[in-house]
Amino acid sequence: MLTLDEALQRLLEPIRPLTGSESVDTFAALGRVLAAPVVSGLDVPPADNTSMDGYALRCADVAAGGTVLPVSQRIPAGQPAQPLSPGTAARIFTGAQLPDGADAVVMQEQCEALADGSVRIDAVPSSGQWIRRRGEDVMRGAEVLRPGDRLTPQALGLAASVGAASLQVLRRPRVALFSTGDELVMPGEPLRPGAIYNSNRFTLRALIEQAGCECSDLGIVPDRLDATRDALRRAAQGHDLIVTSGGVSVGEEDHLKPAVEAEGRLDLWQIAIKPGKPLAFGAVGHEEPTWFIGLPGNPVSSFITFLLAVRPLLLRLQGVAEWQPRSVPMRADFDWPRADRRREFLRVRRNGDDGLDLFGNQSSGVLTSAVWGDGVVDNPPGQTIRRGDVVRYIAFSDWMS
Repeated sequence: MLTLDEALQRLLEPIRPLTGSESVDTFAALGRVLAAPVVSGLDVPPADNTSMDGYALRCADVAAGGTVLPVSQRIPAGQPAQPLSPGTAARIFTGAQLPDGADAVVMQEQCEALADGSVRIDAVPSSGQWIRRRGEDVMRGAEVLRPGDRLTPQALGLAASVGAASLQVLRRPRVALFSTGDELVMPGEPLRPGAIYNSNRFTLRALIEQAGCECSDLGIVPDRLDATRDALRRAAQGHDLIVTSGGVSVGEEDHLKPAVEAEGRLDLWQIAIKPGKPLAFGAVGHEEPTWFIGLPGNPVSSFITFLLAVRPLLLRLQGVAEWQPRSVPMRADFDWPRADRRREFLRVRRNGDDGLDLFGNQSSGVLTSAVWGDGVVDNPPGQTIRRGDVVRYIAFSDWMS
């Protein structure tokens, strides 16, 4: 069996980022991947401004607390400021431009407005206090976002702060999805004897869309070689990747292997992981082939294998360099005495004592474990776990971000 690292190396080595791009409104760019850098054409903030409501003044004019100064102007945010006359203060509001000549702001809680229109300053200011300097966030000409960055809500805000009304992003990978199996039916249909509801279709479609891709759902394909070959030919048209679940074993009713071999090329791998040992990787078509990944049919195996193998491939297609999930050391509040020769991904949940609890049934068919849990323990081959041991924890939220 291949190790996971060996399988990922073989899987990702031939994958090249997509080259097509498009310009989209910054409002519509959430989750997209930048194709071109965002360079600021201005300083942010564009001028010195105040971070407090209060009074702008010269420190030299306030030698002691209780100094009274006439108020020479009022400066709301968004209004231009006049130069500050010596020996005066300016009433100023958060975000407003600092007047030339002022070198500090005293917050209004440390001042008292007097009836004659002057203000008493009750605290001696220090130079620069409560002032946000021009360009302290972003300098003109700075590259604030790089090609390959996935656009988060805060990244969109940063792009907007430098005036980017639209962004050049890579086109979304187009993924075709189908399930194989005569036993599969859709929720809402009668559950005949021997049938099961097709949960993988919902899980995988959501994971594909969450990864920033367009998903063409081709439904459930009957367990026939001709039907499987036809589905593969349709899936290869206009798509970058085909993802399937089920049918990647070598039983008489598992038709994906011969179908992919007839329509393209296939490697059938046994990966030393649990859950999710079988993985099929190849391509469909001969002139301009479409990548293919066949996942196991058990729901947890399909879920975990997608995160381990399909997600990195989709991120690579989008030009994302950092695809490895972040693992953090945490304390195991459980025992796992059964070492396995494969690398295990145990469904766990953080508890209120900064430790990890283990879901009692780690079967690859128990999808409740992936809903109850908020992540997995990445457990090396041959490793037992005793209560109190430090283990490697990967949160689902980090894995799917």
